[in-house]
Amino acid sequence: MTAWERGRRLPLVAEIPLAAAAGAGTFALAPVALEGISSGVVVALLGVVYIAAVIAIARFAGIAYAVPVAMAGMLAYDWFYLPPTHPFAFPDVANLVDLVAYLGVGVLLGELAAHAARRAESSERARREIADEQAALRRVATLVARGAPANEVFDAVAAEAGRLLDVHGIRIARYEDETELVHVAEWSKAGYNLPAYDRAKLEGTSVSAEVLRTGRAARIDNYEDIAVRAAFARGVNAKSVVGAPVVVEGRLWGVMISWSGSGPLPPDMEGRLTEFAELVATAISNTDARTGMARLASEQAALRRVATLVAKAVPTAEVFEAVTREVGLQCGADVARMERFERDHTVTAIAAWSSGGEAPLAVGKRFALEGESIAAQVLATGRPARLDTFIGTSGPIAREAQALGIRASIGCPIVVGRRTWGLIAASTRRDAPFPPNTESRIADFTELVATAVANAEARADLLASRARLLTAGDDARRRVVRDLHDGAQQSLVQVIITLRLVEHALRDDDMAVEPLIGEALDQAEQANAELRELARGILPAILAGGGLAAGVRALVSRLRLPVDVDVPRDRFPPEIEASAYFVVAEALTNVAKHADARSANVTARVDDGVLRVHVWDDGVGGARADGSGLLGLNDRVAAMGGRLEIESPPGDGTRIAATLPLQPSRTP
Repeated sequence: MTAWERGRRLPLVAEIPLAAAAGAGTFALAPVALEGISSGVVVALLGVVYIAAVIAIARFAGIAYAVPVAMAGMLAYDWFYLPPTHPFAFPDVANLVDLVAYLGVGVLLGELAAHAARRAESSERARREIADEQAALRRVATLVARGAPANEVFDAVAAEAGRLLDVHGIRIARYEDETELVHVAEWSKAGYNLPAYDRAKLEGTSVSAEVLRTGRAARIDNYEDIAVRAAFARGVNAKSVVGAPVVVEGRLWGVMISWSGSGPLPPDMEGRLTEFAELVATAISNTDARTGMARLASEQAALRRVATLVAKAVPTAEVFEAVTREVGLQCGADVARMERFERDHTVTAIAAWSSGGEAPLAVGKRFALEGESIAAQVLATGRPARLDTFIGTSGPIAREAQALGIRASIGCPIVVGRRTWGLIAASTRRDAPFPPNTESRIADFTELVATAVANAEARADLLASRARLLTAGDDARRRVVRDLHDGAQQSLVQVIITLRLVEHALRDDDMAVEPLIGEALDQAEQANAELRELARGILPAILAGGGLAAGVRALVSRLRLPVDVDVPRDRFPPEIEASAYFVVAEALTNVAKHADARSANVTARVDDGVLRVHVWDDGVGGARADGSGLLGLNDRVAAMGGRLEIESPPGDGTRIAATLPLQPSRTP
């Protein structure tokens, strides 16, 4: 369709009379042109001019007018010039009917030819549009397929869509929290530059808000009449606007907008714009997939590096620094810090990292958990936390963050043995908060830290336990040596001295031998008794002879308060019986000395190959698990592969429970 036709084409009911009038006018002008011409050359020249005029009419006015004009000219030439000629006068009725019939046929043929030409041109135009659209889509798809950066793809989509759809401007934007529109890409024709924006609230009337509300394409054809506009639409000289949703993996990601500053956009604009919006969605999905794979690979590599450090049992300070650095890098943070909770409701920074290489966060400094902070939230809830702004917050940690220009922070707890040991926090100086689910990317690192801390504490406890066991063994040996020296050893020395006197008496035939022999015998018996008593102090003889039940009853018999005993008479391995006996002995000794109890209870039972020993009392409670006696018991039980539990709330008695495997696995 020509430019003249696009602007001048009339409805069919108007075009047919005009075409007939053009033919009639041509017929009426013929006698004026032919009157008085007798030269055939002049007529031929007029014929050439006439043919050129018909061609011009067909080119600029359309074939619907050219055919009637051509037929009217030929009819006039035959009517007025070729014999028999007609007079230059208005035709009679019969001739007028012939003339109208000729002109009617001309108009009909012209309209049929015009309709066929228009259909052919429309089909060709549609074919070209489809070809152009497919070419544009292929160009963009090629960018998507070769993994071009997302911003390059978005700019290309906007430009291709704008040129192909023949609009004045294209915008691509992303929804954020269903309250804001964030700029992604745009394109506009020369002279139709759009006002710049980074993000703006979704307020007033806009296609973007309507697409967000309905999830479908939307249009506004009277945009110049809208008074209340969002910030991203102010200053836009638009008359018609169409928006199509960008849907990524089933969720509404953003919107693609086309606009015209001259008039309404075509009726099929929604469908054509949606095809480009789908390309944007594909690009986003591919980019997200590539980014997700790269991020996953990076996270796994970082986790392997930290796990290797943990497995090598390197110093915990080195592990802390490595984890803090990896968390900062993986989260795209500006700074990161690891902190440990203290018993006095404070938190200590134990490792720090920054993207610039400096260490602006205080390490080794304690902060009170006052005001708003990630640390306070994590300690209170035991769950991940985030602060999207420190504006208006108070407290020492908030003041430090404000001084360092930190805008937002996230953090995850480090849980060791069911207690919140500390946290890892990442912070940014950018205005935008961390993306959703960033906290979950830190969780794996906190588990590795918890493992490293637990391992370090276990190693420290093991070393302390070994030291205590060695000290206790040395003390026991020294006590045995002292008791032997002060008791049985002295008696045996006296026996030796007496026997030497007997030897001298026998050599001298002294009659006083018999009393000396008797004295030596008495001294030997005393030494034997002292050795037996010493052995009883190390391990009661009744335990070796009667087992755990007999040993516990012997202990209970020496107490002045009632004790219920429920201990099986079964025999157990000697080391198990000894450990269980000492647990009961220490517990009942504490009851007698400190508990101020009225009664106690001792039970033992075998359950799934484990001997479980419980001692209760109804005393004042408050027993300390780190006391020398109970600490030694814990070491003994742990050395047997068992576990000792102590519950002693003030005012509510004490419960001591020991679990001893009947086939113990000794700690090396």
